[in-house]
Amino acid sequence: MDWLPADFIHPACVPVSAGYHLRPISGTDTELDYPAVMGSRERLWAIYGEAWGWPPATMTYEQDREDLLHHEQEMAEHKSFNYALLDNAGTALLGCVYIDPPQKTGAEMPRSPGGW
Repeated sequence: MDWLPADFIHPACVPVSAGYHLRPISGTDTELDYPAVMGSRERLWAIYGEAWGWPPATMTYEQDREDLLHHEQEMAEHKSFNYALLDNAGTALLGCVYIDPPQKTGAEMPRSPGGW
C-alpha cells in the first residue's frame, strides 16, 4: 500500500517539551524498553492482551529486542513508525507513539504493538 509520498523522510528527532523528545525506536533500546514493558505489563495486557496476546508474561529480553528490531525495519521501509518517548539524556523510556498506515474496512488485525 502506498500511503506516503515516495520522497517522504521521517523525522529522526521530534522535541516534545522541555526535557523530552521522540525518536525512532531501535533494537539498541531494549535495555530501556524491556523493563518499561514488563513493569507496565498488567496495564498493557489490559489494552493489548485480548487482541494481540501482548505482552506475554513470559516475554524474554531477547524477544523484546527482536520485536524492536522488527519495528526498526518497518520504519526503514516506511511501513509503520514507532517512536520512543525519551528524556533528553536518553536514560528513561516513558512510552511509545505508533503511526500505522490507514486500514481498509475488513483489513486484518495489525501486528502486535511490540515495544511499549
